[in-house]
Amino acid sequence: MNFSYERRDFLSLPDAQKTMFLSTNGLGGYASATAAFSVTRCDHGILNAAIKAPNQRMTVVHRLRETLTANDSQIFLSTQEFADGRPAEEGYRYLSRFSYEYEPEWCYDVLGVRMTRRCGMAWEKNDTAVIYILENHSEKTCTLSVEPMLKFAPKETALTEKKRFTVKGNAVYDETDTLYIHTDADVQMTPIRWEWLAYPEDAKDGRAERGLAAGCCKIETTVLPGTTKKLEIVFSINEHVQSGEQILAQQQERLAKLEDGCGLQDPVARQLAVAADAYIAQRASTNGKTIVAGYPLFSDWGRDTMIALGGCCLSTGRFADAKSILETFLAYEKNGLVPNLFPEGENAPMYNTVDAALLLIDGVWKYLQKTDDWDFGKKAYPVMERIISAYQNGTDHAIGMDDDGLISAGSGLDQLTWMDVCVDGILPTPRHGKPVEINAYWYNALCIMEHLAEKFGYHSNDYRTLAQRVKNAFCEKFYMEEKGYLKDVLSGTKADEQLRCNQIWAVSMPFTMLSAQQEKRVVDTVYRHLYTPCGLRTLSPSDPEFKPFYGGTQRKRDLAYHQGTVWVYPMGAYYLAWLKTHGNTKEAAQTVKSQLQALESMLRQGCVGQLPEIYDGGTPGDGKGCYAQAWSVGELLRVYEAVEKIDKGAWKTNGKFCTG
Repeated sequence: MNFSYERRDFLSLPDAQKTMFLSTNGLGGYASATAAFSVTRCDHGILNAAIKAPNQRMTVVHRLRETLTANDSQIFLSTQEFADGRPAEEGYRYLSRFSYEYEPEWCYDVLGVRMTRRCGMAWEKNDTAVIYILENHSEKTCTLSVEPMLKFAPKETALTEKKRFTVKGNAVYDETDTLYIHTDADVQMTPIRWEWLAYPEDAKDGRAERGLAAGCCKIETTVLPGTTKKLEIVFSINEHVQSGEQILAQQQERLAKLEDGCGLQDPVARQLAVAADAYIAQRASTNGKTIVAGYPLFSDWGRDTMIALGGCCLSTGRFADAKSILETFLAYEKNGLVPNLFPEGENAPMYNTVDAALLLIDGVWKYLQKTDDWDFGKKAYPVMERIISAYQNGTDHAIGMDDDGLISAGSGLDQLTWMDVCVDGILPTPRHGKPVEINAYWYNALCIMEHLAEKFGYHSNDYRTLAQRVKNAFCEKFYMEEKGYLKDVLSGTKADEQLRCNQIWAVSMPFTMLSAQQEKRVVDTVYRHLYTPCGLRTLSPSDPEFKPFYGGTQRKRDLAYHQGTVWVYPMGAYYLAWLKTHGNTKEAAQTVKSQLQALESMLRQGCVGQLPEIYDGGTPGDGKGCYAQAWSVGELLRVYEAVEKIDKGAWKTNGKFCTG
């Protein structure tokens, strides 16, 4: 999709800084700034390099300070707020247009000069290209000066202490790292100049309100009257790079190919397929693919990867990437669990998740339905058997099967489901016991194992018998006939009957337990209490613990995180459940398509072309949390895929596409 923003969208500095862009490199590195070409948070940057993919990231070039000299006047084309008393740079006032299709592009008109700027990262390299085109329609020579403002600090760190920089040729050094500036103009050394940048977006969330950046060199080009000139700059941690034009052209070609090859027709779905590419990255420690959970805050986590994989990889036809990810998690199975956090350096993986292993089984099943790669299925099967056995017999973190066949998990301060916040020893959403979605995943996994055992010629009766036992217990203990919805957890506490979105997965999984009437009542109740056009609330507004606003200090945010805050990603399960309970008809698909129109405005707001992590639970407005979130994109991709299958005369039954 082509997203275009005109002059009326930039009438004030807050308006100009509401929209952001994101360009990634498949290693976890990224370039990101606002549409005003400013940084409003410490983890914005023109070159956030992945020193070790995907999580060891360093902000090398934080922003670019741009000045245009024309007709005896000097103005800023860059925009930036400062925290040291100096007036803001207000280049946004001259911004005629900002657009985004595969890469961001800006157009400025000022003093008889038109300048366009394009920016993007090289694929699987820590290189950011910035290309300027200057059209001088004035009667005098004009000059553009570009000064990279440097950090050389971990991307989540607001730099507060000055350091030493040295410029030699086209390279800038600090004590340990090097930036190479490749350009068709001269790199000129300048006296070092420090500036305190303001981070208004970080300030909203109680993070550092300011940070340092340093300028020690500049790149200049002059343009004669009546002529046009290009300035090309590539910022890199590598000594040898491609040209900026090659970098941007190759990325455009690659993303266009991904969009055309995704198999989806709806323009929003195709945009989501492009958006999904931002999250699929290399992981150095496992030598395989992974999924970054969200930009700019998160790394790659097991649970998020398993949830995002179906949409980001399988719905878009990226089967080789899906297989690589699944192989990695299968290889790291331990005591029936798979990592929620992979190793960094000498650290061991962390296995503090009850859902990732069950979702791994679901991911393998979905992969097999797409590819018929049964050789892979046979290799995966023994690991899947170990997972089921460990859950039956008990494993780490008090995860194990109770006498009724249901799975219980958690003790102490464990937080093993996605509602995993612990604040100063407080669990805002304690879910120790038998969580509803975990047992939905458990039943789904048992049914998958039954089908695979039959496929591979193994004994399947044990899986069938246990699945029936789980189904009976689940329907008896979770479903509340008088209320028409499912308990959130079986724990013997007041948390049990809180109306939360977790129950939607008991309807949307490939294999489910409730009757058709029960499923319909659950979906209807979720709609009445939890549905918003932007996502599902995590708690009913009628609950005394409901928090309508997400913001403030880390503590305030964490206390609200799952207490009503709207999350985008459960919307995927909701729409799939809604389609199912309405017969997967073309009429139902049309209704969902009409509701999905809300995504177009969501894609324009915040990080252009991406979906955020969360919204306020009261009145969803601006996206919050990560401005680009993998499972938000992935789960909505699954919905578009399902809708288009229905339109073509097919629907899903137990993971299979059936024609009729």
